[in-house]
Amino acid sequence: MLNKLNHSEVNTRIKIRALHSIEEMGQVRELESKIWGFEDSIPTHQTITAAKNGGLVLGAYFDDKLIGFQYSFPGYDGQNVYLCSHMLGIDQEFRNKGIGKLLKIAQREEALKLSYKLITWTYDPLETANGYLNISKLGGVCSTYIENCYGEMEDLLNSGIPSDRFLVEWYIAKEEKENLRPFELDEAVKNSLIKWEENNDGLPVPIKNDSLDNNDLAFVAVPKDFRTIRETNSKIATQWRMLTRESFKKLFQSGWKVSGFYKNSDSEMPVHFYVLKK
Repeated sequence: MLNKLNHSEVNTRIKIRALHSIEEMGQVRELESKIWGFEDSIPTHQTITAAKNGGLVLGAYFDDKLIGFQYSFPGYDGQNVYLCSHMLGIDQEFRNKGIGKLLKIAQREEALKLSYKLITWTYDPLETANGYLNISKLGGVCSTYIENCYGEMEDLLNSGIPSDRFLVEWYIAKEEKENLRPFELDEAVKNSLIKWEENNDGLPVPIKNDSLDNNDLAFVAVPKDFRTIRETNSKIATQWRMLTRESFKKLFQSGWKVSGFYKNSDSEMPVHFYVLKK
């Protein structure tokens, strides 16, 4: 039944609300355990304490069943207070239906009510569905790359590869997104700091490209389906991790920031592109 529903039909039946009770936090932990495994799930005493002290726990319900959640807590860097967005999870059956964006928009609305101006979070830059949501749809930016952010993770989604992360900054009080000049796919392919070639199994293998043209935009290719690469060929997955790490750190240290994500619709090309500007 669910597979026959399109995004808009699913979204009309999704209800998102802030959660406050210990029973609701128990539902969140149950869903989180289903996604990542119980050992890495957040105890209910932690989520409910955060919700009572400037944090947020949001639940997405489909016909009264919890199918998605978002968990945030207050952050402070010595100068600024912000909302640290730590976890967002969607039941596998409901993924790729726009629910992640609905949760983030609800998070923004609730955070503004609490007088936050900035939301930050980390995500794996090789998980391109997250990149498309965080950078392209929401308008987040990134100029910080964290190597092996969480150490060697053993959960169901992250085991077997260093847990490198982007630190995203989402300035929620701003109405406009970063302005990027128009460009064509050919320009992204030509100027990408990473090239690729497909192996005998059809998997894209990254190739380092040292040249960076004197231009106002920079591009970094990333595989469209990193999860399949990681599950089938750990060597190639590690190559993507290490080469993208090198490229992003080089660019960030030189004053570039990720301001866009180009979702490549060419089915014959197995990569998308991050877009950076000074």
